[in-house]
Amino acid sequence: MRVELRRRVAERFRQVNGDHPMTPADDAYVSAQFVVLEELCAAHGRDADDVRRLMLDRRLPLPGYLRSDGAQMVSADLFALAERAGGPDRLRAWFAGQWADPAVGEAEWGAYLSGRYVCLRSVTPETIRRKDELTTAIHAAVDRPGSGDDWSRRLHALVDDLDALEPAFTGYDRLRFGGPTSRDTCVDAVRARFPRPQAGGGQPRQVRGPVSGVSGGPRRGSAGPGPISGRS
Repeated sequence: MRVELRRRVAERFRQVNGDHPMTPADDAYVSAQFVVLEELCAAHGRDADDVRRLMLDRRLPLPGYLRSDGAQMVSADLFALAERAGGPDRLRAWFAGQWADPAVGEAEWGAYLSGRYVCLRSVTPETIRRKDELTTAIHAAVDRPGSGDDWSRRLHALVDDLDALEPAFTGYDRLRFGGPTSRDTCVDAVRARFPRPQAGGGQPRQVRGPVSGVSGGPRRGSAGPGPISGRS
C-alpha cells in the first residue's frame, strides 16, 4: 500500500507540474529548503501513508517538489494550517473563509492544494494576500516610474518586503511555471533597473528596459490549471 500511495501522489504531482528533470543544483536547493515527507511525519508522530491519503483526498496540499531520487519534499510547516483550522476536515472551510469573496477563497484553496506555493517561505492566507498586494504594487510602480529619492525608497520598500516573503527558487521552478519567477521579475529585475538611492542623497541612473510581468505560478486571472494555479 505504501508504494502504491507514493506512486499515486507522484503521479498527481506530475499532472499538476509536468514532468521536468531535477538537476543536482535543484536537489541541493530543495534538500536545504524542504523536508522529506516521511521525516516530517516521524517528527510529528504521524503516519506518512495517512498524510498521502489526505493529499489525494484534497485535504492537504501535494508535495512542493519531487527530488530526483523520488523523495516527496514538503514544507516544514505542512501541518500548521490544518492545526490552526482544527484539523484537516475543517481546513477547507477555514482556509476559503479567509477571503471575503467566496469564489476567490475557493480558487486560493485549489492553488494551495496544488503544492505550488513554493514561492513563500511560510504559506498562510496572510502571506498569500500580502504577496498579491506587493506584486500588484510593484508592477504599478514600475509601469509609471517616478523620480526622486522618495519614489525610489517607496519602491525599494515594497521590493524588500517581497524579498523577505520569498525563497530563492530554483531552475526547476522556471520549467514548471513556464517562465521567470516573481523573484526574477519583481525583485531582481526591479533592483537592477532601479538602483537603490545612494546614501549621500544622489539619485542613481535608471537602467532602461522592461520589467516583465510575472509568469508561471500565475498572477490572478492568468492561465494555468485552475483559476489560481499556485504562485511563482
